Amino acid sequence: MGRSDIQKTPQEPLGSGFGHYTPAAEVLGGTDLSGAAVIVTGGYSGLGLETVRALAGAGASVTVPARRVDHARGVLEAAGLGGVQLVGMDLGDQASVKRFAAAYLESGKGLDLLVNNAAIMACPETRVGPGWEAQFGTNHLGHFTLANLLWPLLADGGARVVALSSTGHKRSGIHFDDPQFTHGYDKWQAYGQAKTANSLFAVWLDAMGAGNGVRAFAVNPGGIMTGLQRHLTQEEMVAAGWMDASGKLREGFKTPEQGAATSVWAGTSPLLDGRGGVYCEDCDIAGPTDPGSELARFMGVDAHAVDPEFARGLWELSAELTGVNAFGRGSRQGGRTLS
Repeated sequence: MGRSDIQKTPQEPLGSGFGHYTPAAEVLGGTDLSGAAVIVTGGYSGLGLETVRALAGAGASVTVPARRVDHARGVLEAAGLGGVQLVGMDLGDQASVKRFAAAYLESGKGLDLLVNNAAIMACPETRVGPGWEAQFGTNHLGHFTLANLLWPLLADGGARVVALSSTGHKRSGIHFDDPQFTHGYDKWQAYGQAKTANSLFAVWLDAMGAGNGVRAFAVNPGGIMTGLQRHLTQEEMVAAGWMDASGKLREGFKTPEQGAATSVWAGTSPLLDGRGGVYCEDCDIAGPTDPGSELARFMGVDAHAVDPEFARGLWELSAELTGVNAFGRGSRQGGRTLS
């Protein structure tokens, strides 16, 4: 399939029939995933655990990279998911990501779905690798390297890639002049940048990969209380409007199983065949943010998070930082040009 054969998918809802509170198992609706090979990063807590539960329950062979393998094993066994394969990997350590990818490539397994689920949020200023800001270095650059190194398997099977973004993308675009926050750290700006990066990653991977049948999607799982909030105090969450002073969550928060549904939908729905490079929410393609809506902070995608030129620029920056690029000079992989 050549560049001219692939059309940019509109950022418009499809009418999937699912909604805000649909649980992950309902999205699958009896789908048989036997024989499908899946990787879910962070697949042993919160959204990741429920994503693994749904996919493995439908018959998929799931591999979960884990920074703490023994801890992850205990969680998965307690959840009745002892058949899931665990392999050590730390997304904040590029050498660890490369070791995982090399071992997976050598294992002889295929790869039908990669879910870039793991993340950290609003942490104190922390540096990983050669001094990268930790949220950018872990949430984005770790997954960037992983997907690029696994590209031969993704392309071989015409796989899907799901990158978890969030409404955090509305907080910040990419700080191209200082992506590592070396001139003043703000934890929410850094988180916002990382979540925008997750969305832009999907835009450009889809643009470059669609010629090989690889389609990528960004996903907003919605508001869910998980271990992601470990760095926040209750006072901060009350001030943000997530809960009242007694700890009662505001209306609209989801359970982890409901939050996992959009990842599962983006990874498996036949409605998305031939589509990609879009930001999804509530088990559908999201519409653009309506700035006049009372829900503008929580719904829709801001233009900067799906902008193709920002996506191209971020990809080039990420390739320069990591030294990894499946579509670098001399690559013969199929792709397309976005306008």
